[in-house]
Amino acid sequence: MKHTKSAREHHPPDVIGEAIRPYAIAEKLRSLRLRKSMGLAQLAAHTGLSAAMLSKLENARLVPTLPTLVRIATVFNVGLDYFFTDPRKRHVVAISRKDERIKFPADAKPRDPAYDFESLNFRANERKLNAFLAHFHPLPPDKAAPHYHAGVEFLYVIDGELEISIGAEIHRLSKGDAIYFDSIQKHSYRSRGSGRCTAIVITTGA
Repeated sequence: MKHTKSAREHHPPDVIGEAIRPYAIAEKLRSLRLRKSMGLAQLAAHTGLSAAMLSKLENARLVPTLPTLVRIATVFNVGLDYFFTDPRKRHVVAISRKDERIKFPADAKPRDPAYDFESLNFRANERKLNAFLAHFHPLPPDKAAPHYHAGVEFLYVIDGELEISIGAEIHRLSKGDAIYFDSIQKHSYRSRGSGRCTAIVITTGA
């Protein structure tokens, strides 16, 4: 259920407004939404907040509560620290340690997924790209399910032999080969050898 104006969101007194001014929270809220080409009504539907409230937050006419920021941060996949870091002092450095990464299957439903992957930049906020270490498994050609997503994709083969279908074309890559393509086209992968193939995959716009 959407809630409209709440007593917990209030007009900022001068002292509060001056204290939060360096963090440019209103500008950050607007920037997050516009980067995704999302309207206020669409963001309202995702957060359960009213479009009127979101407009006031973006125009610094209301001070958001932490629960409100959490709702918005969840939609845009950023942490709360995004809102409370002074942009004049912000340096983006995020290290993902090998023993911290979690391996996920491409799809939780199939018994034999075509590949599994580990996020290489899961600790970074405001990601402008997504980087993965992917492990592709040997499968019959008809078992590699095609998919697509917005943006572009870059893949570099670290080890093994990879077959990737993009639209109606099939490409075969070996260790050291790389490919860049428009990922809105349907594509699928499978290892060509008896073992798995490992590659670095970078996507944007997803």
